[in-house]
Amino acid sequence: MKKLFFVSLLCFMTSLAFSQGCNFKYGATEEDSLKCLEEVNSFRIFYNNKQYSDALTPWHYVVNNCPCAWDGVYTYAQTMFDNLIKAETDSAKREALIDDLVNSYKVRHQYFPNKFTEGNGLGFMAFNNARYRMKDYAATRNYTAIEDIYNMFVRSVDMEKENTQPNIWDSYFKLAETMTQIKKDTTIIIEAYERATDYIDVAIVNAYVKYEKQLPNFENLDSAFAKGQIDKMEYDKRFNQLSADTARQMKFVSNYRKTLSNIEGKFQPYAPCNVLEQVYTKKFDQNKNNMKALKKMVLTMSKGNCITSPVFKDALELVHAAEPGAQSAYLMGNLSLRNGETAKAIDYFNEAISLYETQEQKVDCYYMLGLAYQLEQKYSEARNAALQAIKIHPNCGKAYILIGDLYASSGNRCGGDDFLPRCYNWAAADKYAKAAAVDPSCAETANAKRAKLAFPSKQDRFVRGLQDGQSFHVGCWIQENTTIR
Repeated sequence: MKKLFFVSLLCFMTSLAFSQGCNFKYGATEEDSLKCLEEVNSFRIFYNNKQYSDALTPWHYVVNNCPCAWDGVYTYAQTMFDNLIKAETDSAKREALIDDLVNSYKVRHQYFPNKFTEGNGLGFMAFNNARYRMKDYAATRNYTAIEDIYNMFVRSVDMEKENTQPNIWDSYFKLAETMTQIKKDTTIIIEAYERATDYIDVAIVNAYVKYEKQLPNFENLDSAFAKGQIDKMEYDKRFNQLSADTARQMKFVSNYRKTLSNIEGKFQPYAPCNVLEQVYTKKFDQNKNNMKALKKMVLTMSKGNCITSPVFKDALELVHAAEPGAQSAYLMGNLSLRNGETAKAIDYFNEAISLYETQEQKVDCYYMLGLAYQLEQKYSEARNAALQAIKIHPNCGKAYILIGDLYASSGNRCGGDDFLPRCYNWAAADKYAKAAAVDPSCAETANAKRAKLAFPSKQDRFVRGLQDGQSFHVGCWIQENTTIR
């Protein structure tokens, strides 16, 4: 019976290895398979107890003799080696530990291609070399070794694209900054920034797509529970799973946004608008038919607030004419608005809204559409656009400010009969107060606008029998209830 069990075990492990694209056989005998299983279990026990020195020996055995036995020996290698390297005082032994860690990332995709990718492994090889060896390379001015690590990052990013992890982006861009200083070549950090902004933006959109696809499932779940189709236990189980899934996607968004913010902060000193303009002006003529290069120019210059540059305008117009998309339509709308072409801007913003994949992407577009309608003096349309932004992002303070501005400028639109002069400013004050409450970043602006409002005079209120604290309905196009003050 025991023999049959180990023969079955061997057959199972061997078939698993081949199914994962690993041509390594676990062992020619039952004893080999038993030894492998024992070493896997030993590693797991020592690792779980944080006995990393003891875990190293079975780790070596598994990696060298049965590398397809369990993917955990690669998944948990980083934590184990980080602790061992930190504790090691002997420089030669420390270097050997770093080599083991780096090499684990080099081979893991070969044994578990369905879980690990070569590009991700390259990224972490570069990450760990930079983390543990950069100081020595910099001190000895071993610029060749530094460049090798940098090129490893580049290969990784080009392979992983939007799947590149935030910590790889951080380390890669930091090294791009170092390479820029070593070679005194600003184009290095510009190219790194192009990669980062392009792929990280895609990663954020992908996370939002997954998040927004889950939202209707909450409503369906509530409906099923209300109709008695599922019990409370099943409801809680599904709700917790959905909550975990959506929270995971929002964590991705948060991490990528934080990474992008860090990268933008590091990038700005190296490439102010005048530098970007110089670099891209030189590249423009030779890239007029290269959509990929033109898109990178447009994205980088737009993020660098260089949208007034002639080369930005030329590149953007070529991109939108050849491959109209949501982002190019949005930028064309901004450009039209800046040039006073409000009707064109409205068309472009509506085009962008129809093309964006996620609701989150549409927030700024709705806000800009509202500004364009405001300049066209189409106040109701402007408010509707601002309300759409608020519907998607309830903390969109600038949208509340826009509505407040619309109300505050309603003097020429509202009057006649017994309309209370300046009562629309009460409604405007409400919107400015709301903006300050939901969005601290615009509180100063909102409060300053609110402080400048002139409310109905005491005489006008007295003759109408109005007192502070009473509810009041503002008519005209506004049609909102407010409070007398």
